[in-house]
Amino acid sequence: MILSQAGFCVGYLIFIGNTLANLFNPKSPNGLSYQVSSLGAELLGLSSKSWFIWGCFPFQLGLNSIKTLTHLAPLSVFADVVDLAAMAMVMVEDVFISWKQRPDVITFGGFSVFFYGMGVAVYAFEGIGMVLPLESEMKDKDKFGRVLGLSMAFISLIYGGFGVMGYFAFGENTMDIITANLGTGLMSALVQLGLAINLFFTFPLMMHPVYEIIERRFWDGIYCWWMRWLLVLAVTSVALLVPNFADFLSLIGSSVCCGLGFVLPALFHLLVFKEEIGWRQWTLDTAIVALGVILGVSGTWSALKEIFSVKV
Repeated sequence: MILSQAGFCVGYLIFIGNTLANLFNPKSPNGLSYQVSSLGAELLGLSSKSWFIWGCFPFQLGLNSIKTLTHLAPLSVFADVVDLAAMAMVMVEDVFISWKQRPDVITFGGFSVFFYGMGVAVYAFEGIGMVLPLESEMKDKDKFGRVLGLSMAFISLIYGGFGVMGYFAFGENTMDIITANLGTGLMSALVQLGLAINLFFTFPLMMHPVYEIIERRFWDGIYCWWMRWLLVLAVTSVALLVPNFADFLSLIGSSVCCGLGFVLPALFHLLVFKEEIGWRQWTLDTAIVALGVILGVSGTWSALKEIFSVKV
């Protein structure tokens, strides 16, 4: 749980750094993308991406010092409103672009691409660590299951539509961060800022389970501000070392989320109820565990190859 939640927050900082670098330095004179040009244009030994990530650091220290999720709720609501508005603008733009350009799309790009993509998709389990903390903070816990189910259905619809429409609009030219495909202009800038603001304020929410686990483990549940600050520093440092957003998503999704989303739940169910379930449920649990292991191993391998490969 600690690795997954911290990994998600590393991904947030990478997205913020790359997005802001693209926003303020969208293209180099020779037309190369920001991943090659602006991130390599160093100032005082730091790339533009690194400057933006370090710029978030002091503010995140303050936000992550907030003790409870209840006090973070207003920030979460604001971040979600901004995020929905930005995603709606991107999806509307995707519709117009796909109607005009009609790029070629590939239905199936091979098993290596499939496993890599599954790792990215399973990254959507990033919110799983927030379920129990949110339930404990909810005023009317009896309604939590229904609220959770409706929320997950809505999020799945949005995620699926966002990905499909983006690929239909840009085809093989779809970039790791879809907002980089929108070019320059006021709308593109607003969308990129909106998504970056959303992740900026979501960061302390996603780190909350990490703090809760460590404080219960080593400080008897007592609030420890300096431990939180050290963890924010560690997450920021890792984000500075990862070059590519999609590759990191695939790595975390495959190595951690497959275990949390597929392997462990089915395995726990099998071990706890093994004397009560029939062969059909036993077979289903075993199949889910096997699927999670296959997706995890293959996706992790594909993501590591992409991260460490030298691309010209």
